Amino acid sequence: MTTFVRACGLSELEEDTPKRVELDGTPVSLVKTEGEVFAINDICSHANVSLSEGEVEDCQIECWLHGSAFDLRTGKPSGLPATRPVPVYPVKIEGDDVLVSLTQES
Repeated sequence: MTTFVRACGLSELEEDTPKRVELDGTPVSLVKTEGEVFAINDICSHANVSLSEGEVEDCQIECWLHGSAFDLRTGKPSGLPATRPVPVYPVKIEGDDVLVSLTQES
């Protein structure tokens, strides 16, 4: 069963500006872009740095340290130096609430 928790208010998100939140001890970057809200693990898979400090463009978030970009839909890196994806999480919007599920479905 998928459990969703409130991450923030939709009105707190600015277009193409990542917002870091912590949900049950997991750092998550929330991004509102192209009419959708995405939730991606906030830690770069190449270096232990916060992705929410990077820039968003073309539905990707770029790590500010080495320039690897990750697809907000899949978590897959689009180029080196990162080679491993980062987890992405389901999002749903209820009113002004942005809800995120950290539950891994099999």
